[in-house]
Amino acid sequence: MVLVFEHALSDLGTGEANSPWIYNYGLIVSSIFVMLFAVYLVLISQTKLQTVGGAYISVAAIFRALIGLYPGGTRPHVFVSTYFFVQFFLGMFLYGSGSEKMVRTISTLLFILAVIGTLIEWPSVALIETYEIVLILVFTLLIASQ
Repeated sequence: MVLVFEHALSDLGTGEANSPWIYNYGLIVSSIFVMLFAVYLVLISQTKLQTVGGAYISVAAIFRALIGLYPGGTRPHVFVSTYFFVQFFLGMFLYGSGSEKMVRTISTLLFILAVIGTLIEWPSVALIETYEIVLILVFTLLIASQ
């Protein structure tokens, strides 16, 4: 529990962690599922904005894998972990912008909540990461419910 209030989730993948390979390989494997989700978004796209949104999320999948390849404490880690979220939320916003009203409205709200989340002073990086992961989960469930 202390980890959540004092550190980043990526600390689970550093050399100081008990089994960092579990966290890092988990990120790499889960990036495959993010890529499959992005491909699904592109395949079901009905507008160019939806296609571009799916493409942005595919780039986010690559950055997710890179988080596992460059764990906390390595030079590119902050960049790749930040850009995973940036790419995903931009993709989500673009996909939603080209969608029907309900998806557009919820995607825009989630994007605004993501931006607001970066303006809040969180007690730890892990908490903002968890907050943003929940926003991604809501978007994923929104698309799955269509």
